[in-house]
Amino acid sequence: MNKLSITFYFLIISLFTFTSVDAEVKLASIFTDNMVLQQKSNAAIWGWAKAGSRIRVSTSWNGKSYSANANASGKWIVKVATPSAGGPYEVTISDGNPIKLKNVLIGEVWICGGQSNMEMPLKGFKGQPILGSNDAILKSKNDKIRLYTVPRSSQTELQANSKTSAWKTAGPESVANFSATAYFYGRLLNEMLDVPVGLINVSFSGSFAEAWMSPDALKAFPEIKVPAKGDTIKAVSRTPTTLYNGMLYPITGYGIKGAIFYQGESNYERPDRYEELFPAMVREWRSLWGQGDFPFYYVQIAPYNYLQLPPHNFGGKFNSAYLRDAQRKSLSKIPNSAMAVVMDIGEENMIHPSNKEAGGKRLALLALSNIYGLKGFGAASPLYKSVSFNGSVATVSFDNAANGLTSFSKELSTFEVAGANKVFYPAKAVINGSSVSVSSPMVKEPAAVRYAFKDFVTGDLFNTEGLPASSFRTDDW
Repeated sequence: MNKLSITFYFLIISLFTFTSVDAEVKLASIFTDNMVLQQKSNAAIWGWAKAGSRIRVSTSWNGKSYSANANASGKWIVKVATPSAGGPYEVTISDGNPIKLKNVLIGEVWICGGQSNMEMPLKGFKGQPILGSNDAILKSKNDKIRLYTVPRSSQTELQANSKTSAWKTAGPESVANFSATAYFYGRLLNEMLDVPVGLINVSFSGSFAEAWMSPDALKAFPEIKVPAKGDTIKAVSRTPTTLYNGMLYPITGYGIKGAIFYQGESNYERPDRYEELFPAMVREWRSLWGQGDFPFYYVQIAPYNYLQLPPHNFGGKFNSAYLRDAQRKSLSKIPNSAMAVVMDIGEENMIHPSNKEAGGKRLALLALSNIYGLKGFGAASPLYKSVSFNGSVATVSFDNAANGLTSFSKELSTFEVAGANKVFYPAKAVINGSSVSVSSPMVKEPAAVRYAFKDFVTGDLFNTEGLPASSFRTDDW
């Protein structure tokens, strides 16, 4: 064979190979071995193939096949009926060249989103430990807990697919590098429900809420500048729409039970806007998934001394208590939502509290009670309900304190009271069942009460189940 013939031969082989690969079915990155599909649902599976080709999906749990045609751009989507929790099973996807996904479980699937306090792995960040992490990692082997992390990706254009990743079975190596908050959440769900749990971590340190939203959703916030195609992304986690484009949108539609979220620290300088921005973000996520008002549970940010962060803003609403209050108020604006409170575990000089189990566990208590119907235990933190004034005494009533409030025999030291002059003074606070009486000799006619309303503070009010009360203010000053 002469040189020209050899060149032509390899050209033909390469063209044939390219054509064959191009024609083969391709799955979206989130569909891999070891995945968990939401039980008792019509779970979507999608990918790409040659335009017009017929895609068949077969599921071993019922022996059924489902099919759809790839559209003009090659995109296809098939929905499969899932049974009650169980497995392992296999899913076969084929356009003539089959792909088989193995060790697939059916169970409860949760999106786990947010910024660094959600992203923080169980092994901790460098120089930033997590309490009890080594033992938790050591004992983490559990075939019924599966973990998936969406790789970081900040994009000015909408991405059809996320970067390559894989579902992993819980064990020391996989858990050590997975979200601590999400893992503690999923571990308790698996323990109490005795079903497989799938956790999808879609978080990015330092992210703004608006980075997880689309241009359309942000039209209601004209002060937020949306980047144009080709713009340089200078702040990869704080540029509006970019994480939505690169990380969230590519996985929307994957069947889930609900979402947990831990974010807000990066928005603390704009608490008034966050009160509208956060509910808008949740509305968009629910619209994208098309599953109605699925459960959306979030962690209220922990107290921390934000003054030490550049640009070292001080005074007025440069106080993370206002952001915490925006999150508290968002409960009434987000249907089917709940908030885990961590007022007792904040650290003055560390924005990432080392007690990550508290946040994950408290989220799980909310889900176990509200969604899964378990009873007999406390799940929700005390929340400000109302205030009444009688002479020099203000009486504050709380929800989620049916068995009463407690300070565990310590003096309450974080209440403040103000009169019409809007000047707050430290107050004496006395627990009376499910309410607290607040007064100060400096305020003869109280007009407002605040509790733990500082940038950094350690909460000292709890319900008798040991869950800390949220900070709050009765005023709108």
